[in-house]
Amino acid sequence: MPVLAILIAALAIGFEQLVQWKYGPMGILAFVVLSIGLKAKNTMLSGVGAVVLVMLLAQSG
Repeated sequence: MPVLAILIAALAIGFEQLVQWKYGPMGILAFVVLSIGLKAKNTMLSGVGAVVLVMLLAQSG
């Protein structure tokens, strides 16, 4: 079980670094808002974070 937790944490950190590298501070802010919304089970925060990430993805594509 601890190995699985470490692996998931490493993947999350890797994804966060990728978002920061590709989309800058706004991407990190959106990712943090999405994460907080999911952990708090707050659909408004999750929705805002997801929409901002999608807008960043659409802009770069």
